[in-house]
Formats: sequence, C-alpha cells, structure tokens
Amino acid sequence: MSVPYRDRFDAGRKLAAELARFRNHPAAVVLGLPRGGVPVAFEVAQSLALPLDVFLVRKLGVPGHEELAMGAIASGGIRVLNQDVLRTMRIPPEVVDAVARREAQELERRDREYRDNRPAPRVNGQVCILVDDGLATGSSMRAAVAALRQQEPERIVVAVPVAPVEVVREFLRLADDVVAVDTPEPFYAVGAWYRDFTQTTDEEIRELLARAARDLQPR
Repeated sequence: MSVPYRDRFDAGRKLAAELARFRNHPAAVVLGLPRGGVPVAFEVAQSLALPLDVFLVRKLGVPGHEELAMGAIASGGIRVLNQDVLRTMRIPPEVVDAVARREAQELERRDREYRDNRPAPRVNGQVCILVDDGLATGSSMRAAVAALRQQEPERIVVAVPVAPVEVVREFLRLADDVVAVDTPEPFYAVGAWYRDFTQTTDEEIRELLARAARDLQPR
C-alpha cells in the first residue's frame, strides 16, 4: 500500500493544488478543524493567499454513550441538535444544556488559546473552505458544516486530502462543494495514508495561526 502523504503539510500542499480556483479570492477564508486539520489548512491558505482561522466544533455526546452525538456546538455560539437522537433516547433539555455548558468551557479555552485575542473571522457571505486532515466517519466535519451553515456563508467547500468514497458522496449533499484528493478503497483509517501522523499540539496551532496572520498581506 503506497502512502501518498509525508505529513499534514505535504497533504496541504497537494490539497491546495486542487483548490487553485480560489487563489486570491476576495471573499474566501480557509477554516481548519483542530487539531489535525490546521497544518493542512495552513498550507492551503499559504498557497492560495487566503486568510486562515480555525472553526471550533465540540460534539455533544449522550451521557453514558458519549460516542453517540446528540448535537454539537461551534464557534460563534452555534448549537446544532440531532432531534432524532434526542427523541429516541428521551433526553430532556436540562441534560442537553448541562453537556453543552461543559463542552462550551473547552471550546472557549481553545478559542482563547488558539486566537490569542484575535477576533473570529467574518463568515457571513463568504466562501468558507473547511479543511481537515481527512474524513473517516465525517462526524466532526458534519457538525462543522451544520454549524457554519447557520452563519449564512455564501458557499461551503469541504476540502480534505483523503476520505472514503461513500463519505464524500454524503458531503456532496451537505456542502456546496467537496474536494478530496484521494478516495482509496479499502479506506482503513485517516492515519494510514500519512507517513507522519503525529498529533498536532495546541501550541503548534497557535503558532501556525499567528504566522498566517503575519504573512498575509492586507487584502
């Protein structure tokens, strides 16, 4: 099995080549999903001369069944709920609120840690390129698309180096455009397609965002 990506930065450069039509777009922004999506997004933003930021999403897991998402919260105070799960599991509003408060604390911590007091990007009316290091089940990206949609961007582009074909098909219905460089079958896992899949740290994310903010010329 050949491994197409040396690391996330290499993957970002290859992904940027597939997004060349957005180079210098006057109303586009690249949004990386922490943690692993940010190094990929950094290379995309650098190659396309676009602003870079993070789009923070926290899954709301069902208490006792945390792997099952009953919703998500995201940057900008957005909350998206899965009504089917809430009805099936008979989860009362006060339980949802308690989980959301706990996850909001972590989201706010990451927001402070990553942005270093820089304001969140304006996404209303913008072309938003949502980037991750790959999609397996797509749960985080699904929450991000749903949350971002509430902020009324002009267009949502889901962009990843690698994803299963069936997940790409799903996002073609959810987003306005999907770019996946590789769709291998069988898929295995995202990390299987990287030679170096070391976990990205909070400090690395902070440094990449700060560097992108310094490097981008006024538009």
